[in-house]
Amino acid sequence: MNKLRFYIALWIAKFALFTMGILKYKGTNFPGHLAIKICPDFLKHIGKPERIIGITGTNGKTSVANMVVDSLGKDGVYPLNNSYGSNIHTGIATALLKDAGIFGESKKKMAILEIDERAMPLIMPYIKPEIMAVTNLFRDSMKRNAHPEYIAGILDKYIPDNAYMILNGDDIISSQLKPGNRRAYFGIDSLPTDLDHSINLINDSRICPNCSHKLLYTKVRYHHIGRCQCPNCGFKSPEVDFLGQDPDFSSKKMTILHRGSKHVFPQNSGGIHNLYNTLCVAAILYKIGYSLEEAANLMRNVSVVESRFSSEKCGNVIVSNQMAKENNAVGSSRAFDYISSLPGDKELILMMNCLGDQKHWSENTCWLYDCDFEFLNKDDIKHIIVTGPRGKDYHLRLLMAGVPEDKITWVENEMDAPDKLHYTPSESIFIFFGTDSLVLGNKVMEKTKEIARKKG
Repeated sequence: MNKLRFYIALWIAKFALFTMGILKYKGTNFPGHLAIKICPDFLKHIGKPERIIGITGTNGKTSVANMVVDSLGKDGVYPLNNSYGSNIHTGIATALLKDAGIFGESKKKMAILEIDERAMPLIMPYIKPEIMAVTNLFRDSMKRNAHPEYIAGILDKYIPDNAYMILNGDDIISSQLKPGNRRAYFGIDSLPTDLDHSINLINDSRICPNCSHKLLYTKVRYHHIGRCQCPNCGFKSPEVDFLGQDPDFSSKKMTILHRGSKHVFPQNSGGIHNLYNTLCVAAILYKIGYSLEEAANLMRNVSVVESRFSSEKCGNVIVSNQMAKENNAVGSSRAFDYISSLPGDKELILMMNCLGDQKHWSENTCWLYDCDFEFLNKDDIKHIIVTGPRGKDYHLRLLMAGVPEDKITWVENEMDAPDKLHYTPSESIFIFFGTDSLVLGNKVMEKTKEIARKKG
């Protein structure tokens, strides 16, 4: 009976996929949702590739997964992946459906799957990754996973005991996952910008996990990312296997030291957080079977997916979009820090709004007070437009961060925001929007470009 239900679910969901293909719908998990609705253990019966590489973590997992898929594509390898669907169980089901034959058999030998941390209990009983990479663990949405140690507990419970772990050695939380599993760590060598304490509002790891004594940080990049040790019991950050050295954002490269050998890797996007993404991708490719020299060559033409960051000269200004996940204080802090460090005058549009705020539910806005809006209190940030359902909340938070009120403009409708920009020649315009407002964000982006071209 279960097998019959599976086949019914498979064929109905396949027909839904076919219909969506005709209508040119790509980024949806509807077929997987339909299949699981008909057959709750659909993931158990659907065929899977021989090799499965899972990628999870609070921030960076989408970028890492897409870069791995793009890198493999440069070598003519096209793994099954869920880059057009979601990273929960219905998205994984949709990805497997696309690959499956008429009887549910898998046609691919490898899968690269981005997996949501909270969805592990629904996925891992059926999907068994050979390699599991974890980018980092931070405080996230208050509604879903505000406590990183709680999320670490989920990962510890559901990641298979025989999965090879690729972990961020500079993240004291995620580096402790699955202590009995084989593992490799990636991390970054000393940087001129290193501090000995966190300047961010959030530091999720202050206490030794062994003895509860206060940790001593010797290097801090941001939040709790860096190197630490316990002066009481000797606990310390692990030694790393893939060590990033001498990053040069102007020439877009970084050296990776592995087993005494150095390899120069391309660095296609700025920000220290993106250095960690590059290291994670390199470690995954190495574990899949590529030498680091081969991995570096494959990554030379890979870039961050344009929905995350894109930049274009329009008239006399540069217009860029910058992904800043709504309700995620750390993700937005990283984006603010990166943009504020760039040279030149800037104008910003802030619209990292959950569209559900308008009708269905309301996110706890306390994440705004964990987010480092203080990075936006700089002389070269000349104008900030706040808009959308949370526009007035952003306005208040910017004032609390010390941003002068005459720099802030509130606009109720997002599509009116581009009209309020100054378009001063040679400046950069950044539009911040999140995953819940991609379509609307792109519309605002296109209108901004159109006005900039006319003024130019």
